[in-house]
Amino acid sequence: MRILLVGQAAFAEEVLRGLEAAGDTIAAVVCPPDAGPKPDPVKAAALARGIPVHQFRSLRAPEARHAFEAARADLGVLAYATQIVPEPLLHVPRLTSICFHPSLLPRYRGGSAIAWQLIRGETESGVTVFWPDAGIDTGPILLQRPAPVGPDDTAGSLYYRTLCPLGVRAVLDAVALVREGRAPRVAQDESRASYDPLCSDAHAGIDWSRPAAELHDLIRGCDPRPGAHTTWRGARLRLYEPRRAEAPAGAPPGTVVAIGVEGIRVAARDGAVRCARARNGGAKAPAADVARSLGLEPGARLG
Repeated sequence: MRILLVGQAAFAEEVLRGLEAAGDTIAAVVCPPDAGPKPDPVKAAALARGIPVHQFRSLRAPEARHAFEAARADLGVLAYATQIVPEPLLHVPRLTSICFHPSLLPRYRGGSAIAWQLIRGETESGVTVFWPDAGIDTGPILLQRPAPVGPDDTAGSLYYRTLCPLGVRAVLDAVALVREGRAPRVAQDESRASYDPLCSDAHAGIDWSRPAAELHDLIRGCDPRPGAHTTWRGARLRLYEPRRAEAPAGAPPGTVVAIGVEGIRVAARDGAVRCARARNGGAKAPAADVARSLGLEPGARLG
């Protein structure tokens, strides 16, 4: 089949390689504009193969429709697509389009699905390939694969270690079903649907009076972005790679109870959270090093 690949990053690159290996032709690649001097991996892979690459600030531009039509694709494949694809463009390929999403739809629709699954303490995640429509992650389901969530998984580790490879395989298997004429279209159960906004600093503030389990889930759900944050001497301090820990009896919430090679341990309502890495405006670093640079010592109160 001729495939119009819409996406970005290593995920879309791996899908491109897998589709080629299956004998499909990549008619064109559509990816976001370059964010820096280094090209996106899927763009680089496409250019190395002589595949046309199109980049638009918005896929609502007339030029985007022209690119979709010029591809003369049998199927559109949205592989980690972060730009909104207008519904008319989804129907340009002969067999329309399919899309990857990192949750078991209809739950956790939206652009921060992985973060919210962890923030809410889910123990099972998964991936969905569906037929997109005019809504946000609302089209009929083609294929789903569940996956366990580790007790200390962060949004980053869950994606890179589990959902990314599982999702690439799911997309390739979904394309195979389309190629064979066996791809289902199962309507989503709207009674089970949920949608969450993009996870931002407005959602990532740490309230140390909350239970340690909730804070552990918040910090790992916001790792790596946006980074759950607290304050120290009026400055924002972001914390990463959390683990549940014990706290001395009677330690007030927000109290730094220990700092060492394993990180900063901070008391919550019940127990504590230990974070291995932190950031106070610069790059992530071992939490003990960041604490030392800030003059943060055991006994200090955060928040």
